[in-house]
Amino acid sequence: TLRMLVPTLLVLFFLFLRGRAGLLPHFLQQPEDLVVLLGDEARLPCALGAYWGLVQWTKDGLALGGERDLPGWSRYWISGNAAGGQHDLHIRPVELEDQASYECQATQAGLRSRPAQLHVLVPPEAPQVLGGPSVSLVAGIPANLTCRSRGDAHPTPELLWFRDGVQLDGATFHQTLLKEGTTGSTGSVESILSLTPSSHDDGATLVCRARSQALPVGKDTAITLSLQYPPVVTLSAEPQRVQEGEKVTFLCQATAQPPVTGYRWAKGGSPVLGARGPMLEVVADASFLTEPVSCEVSNAVGSANRSTALDVQFGPILQSKPKPLSVDVGEDASFSCVWRGNPLPRVTWTRRGEAQVMASGPTLRLPAVGLEDAGDYVCRAEPGLSGLGGGAAEARLTVNAPPVVTALHSAPAFLRGPARLQCLVFASPAPEAVVWSWDEGFLTAGSRGRFLVETFPAPEGRGGQGPGLISVLHISGTQESDFSRGFNCSARNRLGEGGTLVTLGRRDLLPTVRIVAGAAAVAMTLLMVITGVALCCWHHNKASASFSKQKNLVRIQGSSDGSSSRGPEEETGSGEDQGPIMHTDHSDLVLDEERALETKDPTNGYYKVRGVSPSASPDSCVTSLQLKSPGIFNLP
Repeated sequence: TLRMLVPTLLVLFFLFLRGRAGLLPHFLQQPEDLVVLLGDEARLPCALGAYWGLVQWTKDGLALGGERDLPGWSRYWISGNAAGGQHDLHIRPVELEDQASYECQATQAGLRSRPAQLHVLVPPEAPQVLGGPSVSLVAGIPANLTCRSRGDAHPTPELLWFRDGVQLDGATFHQTLLKEGTTGSTGSVESILSLTPSSHDDGATLVCRARSQALPVGKDTAITLSLQYPPVVTLSAEPQRVQEGEKVTFLCQATAQPPVTGYRWAKGGSPVLGARGPMLEVVADASFLTEPVSCEVSNAVGSANRSTALDVQFGPILQSKPKPLSVDVGEDASFSCVWRGNPLPRVTWTRRGEAQVMASGPTLRLPAVGLEDAGDYVCRAEPGLSGLGGGAAEARLTVNAPPVVTALHSAPAFLRGPARLQCLVFASPAPEAVVWSWDEGFLTAGSRGRFLVETFPAPEGRGGQGPGLISVLHISGTQESDFSRGFNCSARNRLGEGGTLVTLGRRDLLPTVRIVAGAAAVAMTLLMVITGVALCCWHHNKASASFSKQKNLVRIQGSSDGSSSRGPEEETGSGEDQGPIMHTDHSDLVLDEERALETKDPTNGYYKVRGVSPSASPDSCVTSLQLKSPGIFNLP
């Protein structure tokens, strides 16, 4: 029973206390923290129950007064039904100084509301961009744009950068307090935007926005970028592909701020003298393919350069000739020949004097060369599309091998007379010596007894077999043994030895004497015949004229048994019967024991002469001379 009584007593006691509280003064509504914009009206509510005494408001602990109109505080007043316990504090317009802690107090009952903090929001003013509204920058050079917000904005505004509605990154933000003692100000804030502008930013608009809780939409300040930049150059060529020798026009266009002050042209890095302005006309050649044309444009800020190369089509030009080679027999040989052209020329290799193409391309390789490979090789490039250029270059391949010795023709010699033997030597490398050897000795140079050796360069060498030498062996006073034995001509170099056998031919004296004697006899006989004919014609002019008129031709023949006469028919000039022609045999020249010459036939049968007997006709004269070779001469 006791345990049930205790909870009942506690409930009754709680109800008793609650009834007593309803009879005491108490707050029905207390003020709360309030945020208000500068210039707006602030209202802090306060309601009391079971209290009809004095009610006042305090500001940061300072009593504002008990009257409803709060004299001395022109922007403050208390509203509501005082009898009903309503005591609301009004402030209008709110100023920044109104930001404070407020309490509603029932002084007679000793009641104090909880403190209510009044926050006054001050919207930011439009920010300022230093250097605006048009900011001049230099393209390519880093720059900082400063946006600053000053005044009593509360809370501190946030500064943002925008371009074309898109927020920009890379801005730094910091706050700077004003000097102490400056009343009514909370300081200033600024935001710095770092950027490296380009020529494309010229005329761009940037926005700096100050935004805070007091003004969520913020306030904007716009600036325009005015870029100073070096020239932006474009270089073109017309036409871009050109044949060698055609005209080409280069056009150099540029945009710049400030304006362009000058142009400079160059080709392959070397200035083009006399070139001024944005246009250049040239006649294209092969050098334009590897030496670009450049245009440099300048203004007060700087300069810019652009270059372009032409696609010049030109015929092959020889850049590197093939070099002569000297290799040992059995080794490999390689020639190189470089031609330049556009399009790339076709290069072929041939052997001099031959049409067969041995290889194509810049290199000719000959493996394991032999003596037959020695000679001149030709590197050839065909002309280009324009028909210009092209040509050939050649180089010699010398094959090093043992000497090649050849016997040259040597004239026969008389016994006990001088003789001359010759051999031709080709060798690469050059022979150490040319040696003549025979039964009883040898000789390389100089003289020895009846023998003398001389060596001369060959007038014309054989291609690729090295320089040629002619070695001559002179013999004075030949002997019988010189005609029966051989003389060996040999040569040696580092690769081996070569040689040949040269023999001496013999010449007899008899045929030579016969020929000389026969020639002398012919000349004497011819002189006698011509003299006789001339005398005969001089004495018998009339008879000669008569014979000529009748067209009578008299044949004159020479014979060893004398002359014969013609009959009467011949004297009358019968043209049908010309008589027979007598031929004599050739006679030989005989050399007697004393080496004397005896003439059996003075003309040796070369001329056949026939005389006319004076008794046949007193008016006759030699009118015809028959020669074996030329024919018949008619004399008037």
